[in-house]
Amino acid sequence: MTAIIRDGRDEDEAGYIRLIGDAWAEYPNCILDVDGEVPELRALHSYFGKAGGRVWVAEEGGRIVGMVATRPLGSDHAWEICKMYVEKSQRGTGLAHRLLGGAEAHAMAEGAERLVLWTDTRFDAAHRFYEKRGYVRAGSIRILDDISKSLEFRYAKPAHGVVVEALDAAAAASAERRLAEILVACVDDGAAVSFLPPLPVETARAFWRRVSGDVAMGKRLLLVAWVDGRMAGTVQLDLDTPPNQRHRAELAKLLVHPEFRRAGTGRALMQRAEQAARGIGRTLLTLDTRAGHAGEALYRELGWREAGRIPGFATDGTGALHDTVLFFKPL
Repeated sequence: MTAIIRDGRDEDEAGYIRLIGDAWAEYPNCILDVDGEVPELRALHSYFGKAGGRVWVAEEGGRIVGMVATRPLGSDHAWEICKMYVEKSQRGTGLAHRLLGGAEAHAMAEGAERLVLWTDTRFDAAHRFYEKRGYVRAGSIRILDDISKSLEFRYAKPAHGVVVEALDAAAAASAERRLAEILVACVDDGAAVSFLPPLPVETARAFWRRVSGDVAMGKRLLLVAWVDGRMAGTVQLDLDTPPNQRHRAELAKLLVHPEFRRAGTGRALMQRAEQAARGIGRTLLTLDTRAGHAGEALYRELGWREAGRIPGFATDGTGALHDTVLFFKPL
């Protein structure tokens, strides 16, 4: 039986309390004090309605097995995702994606330009789920003065259009799973980015862990692109240049997931990378790419100049040798 998603009602009070209480009970020292700390559960439809938001529940056989809510925040056209819970027996069925996807679609239809949420630092499975949906850590940990002594991570992502943002160390670490998926998909599609297919996911994850470490140390700038709320691509600026080349940065690993090609994502990443380089005082960018690869045409269109070619520089998945083109661009 497939759970039916409907609008939540105030009279669903008992279902809300049971669902959330059961979820919290999976973690040590996580206690649901309804009347002392979350009295809104007694009339949740009214509570979110007054805030301009909505609440939904997933129901199966008359039992509430999932829920989610959303509401507008006071600034920056942001909407918050709230009260996202799925019964343990329903996890892995796709219900959580249906609930969150519906809430996101509603917020975006109402003009949300950014989606944010808070999640307890103990809820590891939830973190993995949100990261798979393109959310990244954003901002400081929130300390709640509650009976459970809760600490919460803030996650966020752009909601509309093609948006490129630089990630700090915490955001980069939280993006590793989705970036690994993008890297694997690009390598399988023939991207010339040092790896050969088939690329194991764990190898891809290990690569992004190293990148996150470089970001934390200030050696690398990591830029990520979202397309309508989905993490779609990335590019890096390697800032760890020799002492006599501090004016230069190397552009590396321009990756756009095959599902998001020909939508301007690569161009947006390149333009934002150049803007970021200017902002930190770098006046020369360099890169290399496989001769004849799709990226070569984009670089030329964006004003990059060819410096030369190296014959037989790298192999592809079949073992065939390919030339590499060296490009540079003064800023």
